[in-house]
Amino acid sequence: MHVDQLIRMVNQMGSFFEAMPDRSEALHDLALHLKRFWEPRMRRELLAHLDAGGPGELNRVSAEAIRVHRALLE
Repeated sequence: MHVDQLIRMVNQMGSFFEAMPDRSEALHDLALHLKRFWEPRMRRELLAHLDAGGPGELNRVSAEAIRVHRALLE
């Protein structure tokens, strides 16, 4: 899957989880969703792209969820 599609999907999820009143729960739930429903290959591709400083703008919630819960995603 192309990394642009992965970024688009994670941003859509971030927009959904941003509406949750408990920020820490929202971040954890987004990361847990990625862990449960994304193939490991998809998570690795997204993380490698972000580590390489690749283009692609993550929304604030998505970026924070990945940063805070990275160990869960690896």
